Amino acid sequence: MKMPVNVSPEIAAYIKALQAENSKLQNKNSELQNENTALKNKVEKQELQISNLTEMLVNSRKKIFGKSSEKSKYFNDAQMSLFNEAETIAEPSASEPDKETLIAAHKRRKKRTKAEITENLKHIKQICDLDNKECEICGGELTCIGEEFVRSELNIIPAQMYVVDIYRKVYKCTHCSDDEQTNIFKAAAPVSVMKGSMATPTTVAYIMQQKYQLGMPLTRQSKYLKELGVEIGSNTLANWVIKSSRWFDKLWQRMHELLLQETVIHADETPLRVLNRDGKPTDSQSRMWVFCSGKDSAHKMALYYHHATRSGQVVQDLIGGYSGYLQTDGYSAYNSAVNAVRVGCWAHARRKFTDCIPKGVKTDDTRASKALELIGKIFAADEGLIGLPSEERQERRQIILKPLLEEYWSFIESIYASNGSGLAKAVTYSINQKAYLNNVLLSGDLELTNNLAERAIKPFVIGRKNWLFSDTDKGADASARCCSIIESAIRNDLNVFGYLSYLLTELPKLGEDPTDEQLDDLMPWSEALPGYCKNV
Repeated sequence: MKMPVNVSPEIAAYIKALQAENSKLQNKNSELQNENTALKNKVEKQELQISNLTEMLVNSRKKIFGKSSEKSKYFNDAQMSLFNEAETIAEPSASEPDKETLIAAHKRRKKRTKAEITENLKHIKQICDLDNKECEICGGELTCIGEEFVRSELNIIPAQMYVVDIYRKVYKCTHCSDDEQTNIFKAAAPVSVMKGSMATPTTVAYIMQQKYQLGMPLTRQSKYLKELGVEIGSNTLANWVIKSSRWFDKLWQRMHELLLQETVIHADETPLRVLNRDGKPTDSQSRMWVFCSGKDSAHKMALYYHHATRSGQVVQDLIGGYSGYLQTDGYSAYNSAVNAVRVGCWAHARRKFTDCIPKGVKTDDTRASKALELIGKIFAADEGLIGLPSEERQERRQIILKPLLEEYWSFIESIYASNGSGLAKAVTYSINQKAYLNNVLLSGDLELTNNLAERAIKPFVIGRKNWLFSDTDKGADASARCCSIIESAIRNDLNVFGYLSYLLTELPKLGEDPTDEQLDDLMPWSEALPGYCKNV
């Protein structure tokens, strides 16, 4: 501001004072504006933090107290737009229903009778007879005229234990034996599953099944055996499991070779605490990995592998040379299988949006609900393709599924969400996994989800809640071998106890270096397995 011409010194001084004051006020205003902006940013951050913490609290309460099923309550998976429903679900090859089909659709599933429930069990006939066979009226002798059925009862006898004392016949040839030489011949004795141990194959099979399939820790098993009359410490039981499981090593290696020949492999991993490593206590967590053949594979198997780390080197070591489809969650370590085609899991993408829907929301008035609705359409459309031959399923997916995927990505990429929010995390997950999620279109052998591997790892996770940890790496390795055999047996609908007993009986007979042909006869899908290995 210029000074006016011909002003008195007093006025000039006053104007300068006003200018100085104005400058101060402008600086103060600028400071207040900056402070106001900073406070606004701070409030926005705090509001976002409160929103995220509230979301975390809601999700935590949902996980603890809510339903565990991921089935959506916000929409019907099969619900389509009323305007394009016919075009979306139309199947030219679908057959017309007949009268019997329509009637059967309205029939409820028939409740199983007692006879059907117990049809595979042995029946023991119990006769109830009169103590006094004289007539209460005249005193004459009674004559039996038949039997009347009263009821059937299910009787359970606790596990029975007994000791088998093994002897073998010893023979001498009286024709060629003389005073200088005696020719002795001994009958062959059964091969022991462990040298110097009283444990039989059935005993070890029982302990393994109780621990790994039914989740009973060895300490509880020890207490139960004591109640049955035999005092065996949990340490001894652990030794039996670890030493006997070594017979599964060659079988595991052969199954691993066959796994690498599969078209599809599903993989997952979960934490495992090992208390001691190399003789020293450790607080670090190990990992239990699982690799499964595909749902429709002729060789259904689930191979567990214990390792101290979660690094991609484990994937490289186990399936580094695999060149098929590898379906997993979003963990980047699986990229170490450089020759494999990574396929994502739509269940994980769906779960991210399910977790960020506020409690009490029952309508599709949120962006997360809309995303779930679109994912639901994808699942509903693919469900109609289950059972088709692989090539036909792939062709139908290109026609039916591909447009639904494009619709989903168009919506996802249009969403703006606050950084750090659950919605932002869900959107980011989908976008980062887009290429892998779209790879489901590449083959009809692929599933939309990695649920097969997650179901395989779940029994171990549930069991871990009971036994909590492994004491050493050897114990964790034994757990991996036992779980591999048990879960593979389950996938092939085998009797777990029977199959374990059979393997622990036959594998010691084959020695330390069995052939592939011998091992193939012992595989859980082998036709050479005896009847007691199979469920009736």
